Amino acid sequence: MSETLIRQAGVLGGTPRDVAVKDGVFVDPGEVDPGGAQTRVIDAEGLIALPGLVDLHTHLRQPGMEQAETVLSGSQAGAAGGFTALFAMANTQPVADSVGVTDMVHRLGQEAGYVDVRPIGAVSKGLAGEELAGIAGMAGGVANVRVFSDDGHCVSDSLLMRRALEYVGTFGGVIAQHAQDPRLTEDAQMNEGALSSRLGLAGWPAVAEEAIIARDILLAEYTGSRLHICHLSTKGSVDIVRAAKARGAKVSAEVTPHHLLLTEDLTASFDPLYKVNPPLRQEDDAQALRLGVADGTIDIVATDHAPHPSESKDCAFDEAAFGMLGLEVALSVVHKALVEPGHLDWAGVARVLSTTPARIGGLAGYEEPCGLGRPAHLTLVDPDATREIQMRYSRSGNNPYSHLTLPGEVVHTFFGGTQTVSEGAVVAPDALRGGPR
Repeated sequence: MSETLIRQAGVLGGTPRDVAVKDGVFVDPGEVDPGGAQTRVIDAEGLIALPGLVDLHTHLRQPGMEQAETVLSGSQAGAAGGFTALFAMANTQPVADSVGVTDMVHRLGQEAGYVDVRPIGAVSKGLAGEELAGIAGMAGGVANVRVFSDDGHCVSDSLLMRRALEYVGTFGGVIAQHAQDPRLTEDAQMNEGALSSRLGLAGWPAVAEEAIIARDILLAEYTGSRLHICHLSTKGSVDIVRAAKARGAKVSAEVTPHHLLLTEDLTASFDPLYKVNPPLRQEDDAQALRLGVADGTIDIVATDHAPHPSESKDCAFDEAAFGMLGLEVALSVVHKALVEPGHLDWAGVARVLSTTPARIGGLAGYEEPCGLGRPAHLTLVDPDATREIQMRYSRSGNNPYSHLTLPGEVVHTFFGGTQTVSEGAVVAPDALRGGPR
């Protein structure tokens, strides 16, 4: 039997109160003996208690690209950032387009033990966009896959997208689309505009994203199935989603931390750290994204954590890989971009970083933050801390925030009652499992 009593935490930023965990679930504090030999007492005065964070868009790279990240290292990075569940994208090697691969990724997550790793299955075989992947097998496997995406590639074929939506609609699944018209973005390197022209880099027009979003919303309305839009990056995309929701379309949308805070001006340095897909946009786009989160048009913040080995970023801009790290810094970016300006309160942070992504992904246990009898997924944050951003746990170093000092720091994380982060440090594997075996 294990017990933890957390003293005077501000649950969702509210009035401080005691929170208790016993045998992996939240219980009434009166059920825990603060002087018991098996009870750990944590002084949480000044800390904010949030439900464990849930990332609907993570690249863990395993199998096949372990030099960039593994399920273990990505899980540790996630725990350090306050996450207790990660949805792992399918663009691995081999691609997660079959039950064998998705169940393996799920098992690796269980063996790591830091977070709940939920594989996302590919929409098409090999991400080739030509033939549907083994969706039924993945949905019926041990991993119980409910989200499907070819992220990194757009499902550009309209008929294939229609069939995928129809298929997942039979069991309540969701298609997560990487909205990028491939013909409009051939050789594109950064946002299309005056700056791309001045830098001599091929431009990536906003319409390449917006056209796919508009098409897929119409297909979702036609089929009656659920559509999720990955990494919105333009003001026009926000407007399209807002109008669709007003019509009652079954569409949800996400924004990344980097699109909320960073802009295309950073690419003027030709530093490949700022090369990402979709590209960093202009400040008016970032402002529209922030307002879209504030009014609920954008449902969630998802990291699109995309680790790369140094050789993929330490090269010329036009040769570098797309992508940025995000797991260890997401909460601080949300704090800076959304909480400090007043767009969200801490209950809103819980909504966009925990309860709503869990609902979209079909993940149970996050419906009521700190609810009695619920699994004890919990993140304790010091809102008054500031820190220079260093990535301590990912295997990769493509950190676009190293020039910034950001607010907030995760002090403790609990996954199902097990403490995975203590005093800001990830718990060692042996300690996590109760000692050497």
